[in-house]
Amino acid sequence: MSNAGKNLRYLRKLRNWTQEEFANKLNIKRSLVGAYEEERAEPKLEVMEQVCALFKISLEDFLFNDLSDLGGGGSTSYLDKRRQMKMASEVAEVRFVPIKAAAGYLTGYADPEFIDELNTFTLPMLAPGQYRAFEIIGDSMLPTPSGSVIVGEKVEELNELKNSNTYVVLSRNEGVAYKRVMKHTTFNDKLTLISDNPQYEPYNVNAEDVLEIWKAVYILQKANAAPIWDVNQLAGMVNNLQEQVITLKQKLN
Repeated sequence: MSNAGKNLRYLRKLRNWTQEEFANKLNIKRSLVGAYEEERAEPKLEVMEQVCALFKISLEDFLFNDLSDLGGGGSTSYLDKRRQMKMASEVAEVRFVPIKAAAGYLTGYADPEFIDELNTFTLPMLAPGQYRAFEIIGDSMLPTPSGSVIVGEKVEELNELKNSNTYVVLSRNEGVAYKRVMKHTTFNDKLTLISDNPQYEPYNVNAEDVLEIWKAVYILQKANAAPIWDVNQLAGMVNNLQEQVITLKQKLN
């Protein structure tokens, strides 16, 4: 007997779908989902093919393997195996967080199901690793224009941060922010986030409030999207930036 019914139930629960919601996605009756999960009936081939396409698994795995225990003894689930395969892949897969998903990302950043729902893309120049892409809106990081996409590599420890480099910082109070980061020499529990546009004042975040940090490795933007600066604007920005640097050094000292 195949594992189709058991796997169908397991995959549905991975997404927290009700039987009714799952049935709607498969264009079948809810009662059929119940019958399949209780193994009172075997799913039709076209239904199984839909499930396999939806979860990106092979028909062979769906029929003959227990997806909740691919490694045996409960050590490796279907979801774990997928993540391991992605990490081992030569071409790194980048999950994309658009502006419309930024609020949800603050609560779902550690939820594998939420992350799996994000759209993905690949860049051939990326080395193997864990990457995320964030769409930024606003002028706080000019000359990087609003609407740019920042591709970041995961930073595991705060001591890996390098002063004045750019990072995407996810924190409890500020959400997703793309800034330059300064580590405090006297206060290890704080980070200073600095905008490239000196019209925006630097601000501090508590290290304990930082949920994720991604080191910016590439910036993707639309052609002809870069802003045009006049000489007076640039001179004013330089003077403003110098004043902020002096103030910041005085605070750090």
